[in-house]
Amino acid sequence: MGGKGVMMVAILCLWALSATSEAVTETEPGLMMNFYKDTCPQAEDIIREQVKLLYKRHKNTAFSWLRNIFHDCAVESCDASLLLDSTRRELGEKEHDRSFGLRNFRYIEEIKEALERECPGVVSCSDILVLSAREGIEAVGGPYIPLKTGRRDGLKSRTDMLESYLPDHNESISVVLDKFKSIGIDTPGLVALLGSHSVGRTHCVKLVHRLYPEVDPSLNPDHVPHMLHKCPDSIPDPKAVQYVRNDRGTPMVLDNNYYRNILDNKGLLLVDHQLAHDKRTRPIVKKMAKDQAYFFKEFTRAIQILSENNPLTGSKGEIRKQCNLANKNH
Repeated sequence: MGGKGVMMVAILCLWALSATSEAVTETEPGLMMNFYKDTCPQAEDIIREQVKLLYKRHKNTAFSWLRNIFHDCAVESCDASLLLDSTRRELGEKEHDRSFGLRNFRYIEEIKEALERECPGVVSCSDILVLSAREGIEAVGGPYIPLKTGRRDGLKSRTDMLESYLPDHNESISVVLDKFKSIGIDTPGLVALLGSHSVGRTHCVKLVHRLYPEVDPSLNPDHVPHMLHKCPDSIPDPKAVQYVRNDRGTPMVLDNNYYRNILDNKGLLLVDHQLAHDKRTRPIVKKMAKDQAYFFKEFTRAIQILSENNPLTGSKGEIRKQCNLANKNH
């Protein structure tokens, strides 16, 4: 073959590789805004309306959706593995100790059923989880957060990884910072995400170690009687309705009051206290306590990073028929 022939073959090969690459890119676009605009144009509106209806009936659903996005997306991939039920061989993530207090998963199924009636087999449970969190945040007074979609659902639980990824409320602030950093969330992002403690409540199981056998001297003494009243037992029943509101001032509103509380030593969890007093986080806490717009800005950025943590897209994973079951178990 002459020189011109060899060159022509080489050009054709390069063209073929380029065409293949473009085809892969075209069929597997990854996350994008309005991913369902052609396949299910009403998807985000349906999720929004369902969240509003459910929130009107059950106010605490908003807190559940907000916790869901953290407990799912922070554990290696944002793929709705959190929603999977336990099987004979595998404990589901939602049954693990680190998921204590998570609930209202049935409402995710209600949203899924509404979407299946409109667009069967199109919208993933992982996108439902992320977008319901977005709507829940707005329902409790938080910012509207633009989020990309196009996630697909994982095939198995990641229960064995939970302790590696999810920080415990008793761990040092250094460990918490490192775990958030491993998924791309910096210190201001961490401080903003913990602002989620502005809403909802904490079960006595999680805070009695600060009350018994002796009261933690770092707690604001004016706040202790209320905590003791709500948590009268040193070994509370995990199934009992024994809670303390995270923020007694605005318990149903996501706002920067949390930061003022922890600066005043009224944080319920040890991580709240450390956040207010560690030299790496205290300046950010003080800034957020004074400036809610700054808090919302960093909170928005952190939620966006969290929601895009290593998603399954394109041909990876699946679109579950039912959010609590992988299709092979359906």
